[in-house]
Amino acid sequence: MGLFDGLMGNASEVNLSVIESEVKDLLSKNERVEQAYKLIRDLFVFTDKRLLLIDKQGMTGKKTEYHSIPYKSVVHFSVETAGTFDFEAELKIWLSNGSDPIEKKFNKTLNIYKIQSVLADYVLK
Repeated sequence: MGLFDGLMGNASEVNLSVIESEVKDLLSKNERVEQAYKLIRDLFVFTDKRLLLIDKQGMTGKKTEYHSIPYKSVVHFSVETAGTFDFEAELKIWLSNGSDPIEKKFNKTLNIYKIQSVLADYVLK
């Protein structure tokens, strides 16, 4: 993925061996990375057991938040496509703990249906 694509909000699939080395300390003994998408510096990592949302923060990206969501705790999720004057697509994920939904925004050039389809495959197993 080029820098321009990242700045425009285009998510792209990431090489799994690169992601596995980055998240190896977060994975359980029998857990494996199955798919991953990168959006600028943030990552959506789908393992066989959970969704990892990785948010690199700050100017250098050294500060990182790892949000772990077991698929069984996803109550529902929604996608909102970008419109003519609304330039962002949005993914919302509600969890069983009743907290506010997790919200992620994407440039309208992203195929939000692809991310939703992958999430549905894991949540609806």
